Amino acid sequence: MDARPPFKSRASPLPSYANAIEEKHHLTTRPSRFFTSFYITLPNRRRLVVPLPIPPPLWLWLNTKFGRKRANAVAWLVVGALAWLFFSLLRGVFYWGHRPRWTTPIIGDPPTLVYGREDLRRIWEWEIASGHYPSTRPISDDIRLAIPPLNPGIPPTQHQRTRKGLYTSRAPSTIGVGSKREYINIQTEQPNTAYPPRVPPGSVADLDVIMDNCDFSQQKYVRDCLEVMRLGAGLDVNKRVRRGNVDIWKYIYREAPSNTRDRLPEVPELTLKQQKLLKEGASDAGLWRRDVLEQPLTNLTKPVPAKPFADLDGPCDPDYPRIFHMFWAGPFNEKPYVAILSFLFTQNLGLHLDTPDPTICRPQFWMWINPGPAAAVPNPNALRDMFRELADSPWAAPFLHPRFKEVVKFKMWNTTEQLDGVPELKHEWRQYQESLFNSGGTKYKVPSGKDKEKKAQEDLVKTATTTTPYLSSLPRKFGNSTSSDGDVPEFAASSASPAPDQSSDDDLFNRLGSNSQSTYDRLSVVLSDMARFILCHRFGGTYLDADTIFLRDWEELWGWKGAFAYRWSRLPTYNTAVLRLNRGSALGTFLFRTAFRNGFDFHPMTIGKYTKDSFLEGLLLRLPDAMFDPAWLAQEGYQRDRPPFPMFTDFKHFFQPPATESAPPQMLGFDGFFKGAYSYHFHNFWWVPFDPARNFPDLGPKFREGEYKARMKLRADKAAEAAKTAAGKHNDPAADETHRKAAAAAARNAGFNGYKPPTEEDIREMEEEDADVLADSRDLAWSAVLKRTFEGYVRGERPNMYGEWLKW
Repeated sequence: MDARPPFKSRASPLPSYANAIEEKHHLTTRPSRFFTSFYITLPNRRRLVVPLPIPPPLWLWLNTKFGRKRANAVAWLVVGALAWLFFSLLRGVFYWGHRPRWTTPIIGDPPTLVYGREDLRRIWEWEIASGHYPSTRPISDDIRLAIPPLNPGIPPTQHQRTRKGLYTSRAPSTIGVGSKREYINIQTEQPNTAYPPRVPPGSVADLDVIMDNCDFSQQKYVRDCLEVMRLGAGLDVNKRVRRGNVDIWKYIYREAPSNTRDRLPEVPELTLKQQKLLKEGASDAGLWRRDVLEQPLTNLTKPVPAKPFADLDGPCDPDYPRIFHMFWAGPFNEKPYVAILSFLFTQNLGLHLDTPDPTICRPQFWMWINPGPAAAVPNPNALRDMFRELADSPWAAPFLHPRFKEVVKFKMWNTTEQLDGVPELKHEWRQYQESLFNSGGTKYKVPSGKDKEKKAQEDLVKTATTTTPYLSSLPRKFGNSTSSDGDVPEFAASSASPAPDQSSDDDLFNRLGSNSQSTYDRLSVVLSDMARFILCHRFGGTYLDADTIFLRDWEELWGWKGAFAYRWSRLPTYNTAVLRLNRGSALGTFLFRTAFRNGFDFHPMTIGKYTKDSFLEGLLLRLPDAMFDPAWLAQEGYQRDRPPFPMFTDFKHFFQPPATESAPPQMLGFDGFFKGAYSYHFHNFWWVPFDPARNFPDLGPKFREGEYKARMKLRADKAAEAAKTAAGKHNDPAADETHRKAAAAAARNAGFNGYKPPTEEDIREMEEEDADVLADSRDLAWSAVLKRTFEGYVRGERPNMYGEWLKW
C-alpha cells in the first residue's frame, strides 16, 4: 500500500512517486490538510484511492521516524480501528431476523434485556389494565402501542385537569375510563388551628402534579417542591403567607364511585399509522438484548382493576396492603428505634383513641430482622432467640408492648424461605446460591460449606498453637443463637467458630451490622438490595431503608396504585431506599426474571438499566428526591443558590451541625425540618449516635427498666474504655495483666445479656444527671431534637405532629 506524499529512502526535499499515476493524482488534486490518500492495487490493475484521516505532516513524520513499511502498518491499524469503532457504534441496530448481530458489547455496559417487544407490550397493558398507571404521561414509542389501551387509573379526557404546556402536541398514550377526581382543599378549621389536619381517608396523590413541580431534570428546585407539598396537604397551618390562587398546586384528590363513570368510549377506526404499527408491532428490530432470552410472558394472571376507595367494603383494600417494610441486621440499636418512633409519631394509627376508628385503614410496620451474617441462615431456634433478644434489648423492647402489637410487627428474615416464596425464582435460584450477592456488577462469592469447614480447621490449628485449644466440634453460631453441627442450613453453612481473637470473626462474610466505617457490613447491604424487591413482590407495600425517618402521614401515597422509587440525586436513575412495588405484579415478574438473567444484581442503578433497556421506566416512576431525600442535591453542591431548609453541605451535619448553624434545631424543632417532605434519608452513619448526651431510650416510667439497662451499659462501656486505656500506660507486665482482666470484665458487663440492675446509688446518680441542665449538650443537633421529640410523644408530654395524644 502506497501513500501521498511519497517518501524516498534518501534525504531529498523533492517528492518521489512509485509510478506516473500517483504523480498525476498528486499534481491534479487539491491537497488536504487533514487527509492522506492511500492507493490499493486492484486485480484489474486499477488503483483504489482511500483517504484516511491522517494529516499529511503527521504522515511525513511517521515515514521519517519509522520508515515506509512501519508507517504503512500504522495506517492499517488506523483503518482497523475506524472499522471497529464504526461497527461498535452501530451494534444492536442491525439485525438478522429477530436477534441482534451483537449481544456482547464492544464498548460500555452489556445489554440487560431478556424479553421481546411483544412481552414488553404485555407488561404495559397488564399494569395499565390493573390501574397501576394513574398518569397521563406519554408512553415510549418504542413499545409500539398501536391502539391506546383503556386506562382505569385516570378519568376521561373531558374530566381531566388542564396542565398548561404539557404534552399538548401529541395524542394521549392511554384512554382514560376511570372515576372522576375531586381535588380537595386541606386546611385547618376553627377552633383546631394549632396542628395540621389529617388527609381524608381514601385520598390519592396526583404524582403528575408533583412531577410537574419537583422534577430536577426540568430545573425544579427542592425548596419550591417542599412548598407545593406543604400547601397541598395543609401542613402550613397558621403560616400561609402566599397570596393568590394556589389551586394549580393541589395534588390530593378523592375518586368518585365507579358507578358514576362514563360509558366506555367507542373504538374508532384504525388510522394508517396504527395499522402500520399493528403489522410491525411484533418485530424486535431496535432492541438490544442478551444472548439468553426468557420464555414469552403468556402466563400472566388476568389483571383486576383497582377499586376506588368509595367502592371498598371496608377501609382497607386487601389487594393493596398498607405495610411498611424495613430490613435490619445486627444488634438492635437507636437507628431502627428512631425509625419506628417516627412511624408512631406521624402515621394515622388511631393511638389517640380507646378503640381503633373503623373508618381508618391503619398501616403496619414490619421490621425484618436478619439474625445472623448475610451469608448464613438461622437455625430452627432462631425465631425464639430473636424475640428473646428483642425483649432483652432496651431499644426494641418498648415496641413489644401490647399497645403497639397491631401496628409494629417483628419478622425474621430467612433467605432460603424468601427466595422459595418468589414464584419466578423458586425453581432456579439454588444453582446461583454461591453468587447471590451481586451489587452493581461486583460479585461476592459466598464460600461453600466445605471451604468454610477447611478454613475453620486451619484457624483451629493456629489457635491451638498459640492460645487455649478449641474443640473441632464447636457449635455453629448465628448472631447470638447456636446450632449443632448436624443442623447445616440449606443456603449457606456456617463453619465452626474460630478463636475470638481471629480476624476472620470480622471478615466480609461474618460481619453482622456496621459498627464503624472500617467494619461496614457490606454484605447485609447487598442482601437488602434484593430483600426489598422480594418483600414488596410477595407481600405488597412499601420498603424503606433503616436510615429513614418519617416526616408526615403517607395516606395519599397509599391511594396511588402505581410503583415508584426516587431519583438518585442529580443522576437519572433510581435510589430504592424507598420502593413501592405491587404484590404479584407483571412489573415484579419482569424485574425478577431480568435480575436472574443478569446475575441477581438488584443494585438501584442496575434496576435503572433494566427499566431503561426495556422502556418500562414509566411503570416504576422515578419520583423527585425532594419527597424522600430533600438534602441530597444541596449536599452534592446543587441548588445551593436557593437551597431548602435546613441546608446540609454534608450528611453528617444532621448529627453534627457546624457551630454557626446549630441554633435552628432547638428553635424550630420538628416543624422546621424539611417541612413538606414525606421522609428523610440520612445515608448510613450507623456508628454515630442520634443523641450523644442521652444515648439511651428515654420513654418514661413505663419503660424505665430498659432505660436503666441502656444507661448501665453506657457506664460499663466507659469503664471498659478507661481500663483499656490504662492497660496501655503500664510497663509492668503484672499491672498490664491486671488492667487487661479489668477491661475484659467491663466489656462483658457492657452487654445487655450481662445486665446487672442498678443500685440505689446508681439510680440517685442518674436522677442527678437528669436534673442538671448543664450536663446536657448546649447545642443539640437535628438528630437529637427529632429523637427527643418522638420520645416526648411516647412519654405523654406532647401530642404527635397532628395534635393527637397517645393513650395507653
